[in-house]
Amino acid sequence: MSAPIRKRRVVLLGSTGSIGCSTLKVARELPEQIEIIALAASGNVEKLATQARETGVRHVALYDATKESALRALLPADVQIHLGAEGLAELATLAEADIVLVAIVGTAGLHPALAAIEAGKDLAIASKEILVMAGEIITAAAEKRGVKLLPVDSEHNAIFQCLDGHRGGETEVTRLILTASGGPFRTLPADQIAHVTLAQALKHPTWEMGPKITIDSATLFNKGLEMIEARWLFGIGMERIDVVVHPQSIIHSMVEFTDGSVLAQLSRTDMCFPIQYALTWPQRVKGGLRPLDLPALAKLEFEAPRFADFPALNLARRAGLTGGTLPAVFNAANEVAVDAFRAEKLPFPGIWQCVAAAMDAHHVQPSVDLDSVVAADRWARETAATYIAALA
Repeated sequence: MSAPIRKRRVVLLGSTGSIGCSTLKVARELPEQIEIIALAASGNVEKLATQARETGVRHVALYDATKESALRALLPADVQIHLGAEGLAELATLAEADIVLVAIVGTAGLHPALAAIEAGKDLAIASKEILVMAGEIITAAAEKRGVKLLPVDSEHNAIFQCLDGHRGGETEVTRLILTASGGPFRTLPADQIAHVTLAQALKHPTWEMGPKITIDSATLFNKGLEMIEARWLFGIGMERIDVVVHPQSIIHSMVEFTDGSVLAQLSRTDMCFPIQYALTWPQRVKGGLRPLDLPALAKLEFEAPRFADFPALNLARRAGLTGGTLPAVFNAANEVAVDAFRAEKLPFPGIWQCVAAAMDAHHVQPSVDLDSVVAADRWARETAATYIAALA
């Protein structure tokens, strides 16, 4: 008989986004195992206030400090408001916290993630950018402090489950195989890709996600980011990380072992599955999630990615193999390009072209520290913006 799980006290950074809302749903289903003790959001004051009242937290953080008075008017007087980047770090280091779940889209989660590690908190990572930009720094800090890095992305959580009990080194693991739905344009003829609209790119066939991640899934940049993230989470070289298109999104990823066996993790397309496992690991807990109806699946399909038509995967492999500051450039230029596409300042293929141009122009620093990563991120944003402006 397994020992009862000690309740985990969770700081949730990015509570108003899709991952944050799913995390709160999981916490409601498992009140004996999970307690949300602090919430942070970028600027959605109304939603953050509603969540704070529902959870009864006494600490909230608001990245957009200009909205403090609006938030204050919606909260009980005993709720403390933390502001800006400093506020995120203050929540990440709360003495009473056991684990910090970082679900902030973009690079704003990097500093609070490092602060949480330095404070000895386990880190549940839903923000790909943290490990893409600074994987070497994050993993070294976690090892030094003896804290756990628990993946929340469905793909990495699947690999984490498949590797349970295995070291993941050369003697056991041959490949990590990330699955990709293929996005809304999996079968779109190559000559039509240039005419893709924003509305079309925001219609993902299997997942409900925020706009940035949805567009990244359409370009396959999302999978490229995940390749680099997996390299750091599992200590596996980029040459042993592959992608296979699996339109049903039921198998979330696989591990191939040296004996030829492949282990896969399957579940419904619901982010509550990986969130729950990350927050209750190393045990499994019965919550409100429904298991698969295997006969109803009918079939599971697999196909190779269209590397030439969707070059994000090749750009990601190049960034991961080169290392140094190039992954930070890959990530930052993509963020700028996606924003430009959403603002109709860049055509759909222009996202890849903008990132490739920034990578080509970058002088890579092979050894990184936090300052060099931040500098590369800033340089890439400026370079990408200049590239886009020149197209106008």
